[in-house]
Amino acid sequence: MAKQVIVIGAGIVGASIGWHLAKAGVRVTVISDSGAGGVATPNSFAWINASWGNPETYFRLRTRAMAEWTRLAGDVPAIPLAWCGGLCWDLPADRLEAYAAEHSSWGYGIERVGRDQAARIEPNLAELPDFALYVAEEGVAEPVTTTRALLADAERRGARIVTGTVQTLALSGSKVTGVVVSSETITADEVVVAAGAGALAIAATAGIKLPIETPPGLIVHSRPYKKLLNGLVLAETLHMRQTAEGRIIAGSDFGGGDPGENPEATARELFEATKAMLRGADGLELDFHTVGYRPTPADGFPIVSRADGVGGVYIAVTHSGITLAPAVGLFAAREILDGERDALLAPYALSRFAQ
Repeated sequence: MAKQVIVIGAGIVGASIGWHLAKAGVRVTVISDSGAGGVATPNSFAWINASWGNPETYFRLRTRAMAEWTRLAGDVPAIPLAWCGGLCWDLPADRLEAYAAEHSSWGYGIERVGRDQAARIEPNLAELPDFALYVAEEGVAEPVTTTRALLADAERRGARIVTGTVQTLALSGSKVTGVVVSSETITADEVVVAAGAGALAIAATAGIKLPIETPPGLIVHSRPYKKLLNGLVLAETLHMRQTAEGRIIAGSDFGGGDPGENPEATARELFEATKAMLRGADGLELDFHTVGYRPTPADGFPIVSRADGVGGVYIAVTHSGITLAPAVGLFAAREILDGERDALLAPYALSRFAQ
């Protein structure tokens, strides 16, 4: 009989795990309390990259994930994946150079560009850097559309998508046997906790302590506008890109910046700074801002593993969900099905925090 697995969380990570399990013939139930897209995913900058992949072991996981994006988009054509490139100058020149040398030595396709080349890559930048780095192979996948595409395809493959709030994990001795949703117990052979910021409280119901923080990140979204940006721009104090529907989204950092005491005011200032950085943006209007809570493990790296001492549960919580989702989905599904753990996941077990 096919294995039954419950995936808690319908953000990009939960959707990818659910899809990979469904593809492998598992009877999957994906449970979400906020509908497709989850909580962190809609507020994501959606940048697919291995730029911030230090140390090298983490870089290897990220570059593998970039390759898995191409595979996944081939399997699910509705995924809006675009390798639009990223232009970056958000570090002092000496640090930018050191970073470029390191990542180039690892095989990342970094190109050093001057003012003229930067102008050719992004002709609408009002202020151009003297020195920047360009990675043509970085990209973007509109997060909510991608998540919905994965869930719809998982459903087509037999997965069940349930909207509801998980109150607790159901335990029998030291094994998780299912979940309690709206006072009803749903049983399964294994439960995957991929609920982002919500994972903390859910895991705690089975006595599992997750060392994650959930810092807020503010991002502004413009109304749809004519095309101003070709790819991702990571300037000194501002990171921005333009979505498929023409919205400019920006943050003081791609993870979103500190909303401060008055998020409205912070958003307006950030938006004015964004407009000032772009030529031809006179008619650009602020539509809304979001404050996302990003699940960030204490050491900044993913937690993707079974939990020690508690059977029947698998944890998948990470900060770089958009970049890592296809690889995490593939590796988690394999480990859940046949116990085979991919070497790239070796550093990311929950047990590393127990020492």
